[in-house]
Amino acid sequence: MRRTLSAPRPYFSILIVSLATLSLHAQSRPATHPAKQIASASNTAPQSANATPVPQTLLPETFAGWQISGTPEQSTQASAADPGDAVPLQEYGFTRYESAKYTRDDGELTIKAMEFGDATGAFGAFTFYRRPTMSLADIGRGGAFDGTRLLFWSGTTLVDAKFEHITPMSAGELRDLVTQLPKPLGNVATPPRLPDYLPRQHLEQETVKYAIGPQSYVMSGGVLPPGLVDFGRSAEVVTAEYNALGGTGTLTIINYPDTDIAIDRQHAVQAYFASHGSTQYPWTPALTDSNPSAIQLRRSGPLLAVSSGSYSSGAANELLQRVHYEEIVTLGHEKPHTDDPKLVAQIILGVAALVGIFALIAIILGVFLGAGRAALQRSRNKSGLPEDGSSEFIRLNLK
Repeated sequence: MRRTLSAPRPYFSILIVSLATLSLHAQSRPATHPAKQIASASNTAPQSANATPVPQTLLPETFAGWQISGTPEQSTQASAADPGDAVPLQEYGFTRYESAKYTRDDGELTIKAMEFGDATGAFGAFTFYRRPTMSLADIGRGGAFDGTRLLFWSGTTLVDAKFEHITPMSAGELRDLVTQLPKPLGNVATPPRLPDYLPRQHLEQETVKYAIGPQSYVMSGGVLPPGLVDFGRSAEVVTAEYNALGGTGTLTIINYPDTDIAIDRQHAVQAYFASHGSTQYPWTPALTDSNPSAIQLRRSGPLLAVSSGSYSSGAANELLQRVHYEEIVTLGHEKPHTDDPKLVAQIILGVAALVGIFALIAIILGVFLGAGRAALQRSRNKSGLPEDGSSEFIRLNLK
């Protein structure tokens, strides 16, 4: 009968568990977000435990040949960024803004950047400031221009750039600026999904407005009274103009957190429409000027769709039937910008660190197993057992 020699299993298991714990701890350590980097007075100066972190600046010193001139204006007050529209900015989650003037041999450029709590706020503010007369521009996540002004948003940042002399290269220069703006990660980088429910056919894209508060909704030309929408129940609203449907008009889509709230608001809107603009429940100017047959309502899950304008009854119903609620599952983060050198470097360093950890584990295991076997053999030799393994056989002397 052959006996098999084995390494001391308890010690081996303890080593494996310890190494696995160290590896998981190293990999689960949170990475520092670019927008939360801390600026220090020097690389060697010690930082106080109570020191207040200084956030990354919104605008770079230089980009595409443009050099910042003077000291940028910075503030965390919405009223400083835009005194006339401070309330809508607060509804969108305004956090701070920075305004700077750039110079180059061929002119001057003034840039105002606003940062919001998430991509939803940045997108909403972009639609709030964009005018229907502005043409679409492929900059960042979405852009528009009117001849001297370029407006676009990227991540959680809204940028308003005014050129002294705009050229065919101006859009490309601002794309270079996009690569130097803060890159948020996770849920804050995810834009709202409600605009995806707008039917694409006959949609006038430059008229899309997105609101998450009563003031921004009213100032964006909302069709329904804000109290009827009830933003206190976490409502979000998108409106857009449509043409070539037997007339022109507005489609309003309201999204609520659940279907029960949507059903309650559906009944309230139906009662409001049934009043026909009575003194007790006066209609808004947008409804008063609409064709009565174009004022229709449809619910799909937690979505309420309202049509208004000069549509015929059939055209309005056709537009509403195109709004279908579907569960949209996302990974909770924006597609990474692989053209960002900093992000690429972070990925390479992360892979290298992971490879190094596994290599270290392999070396430690090799040394432990080899040394353990050698130590076991030496202990057997001291006990007088031969090294050729002949002692592994049990002999029965039946004589």
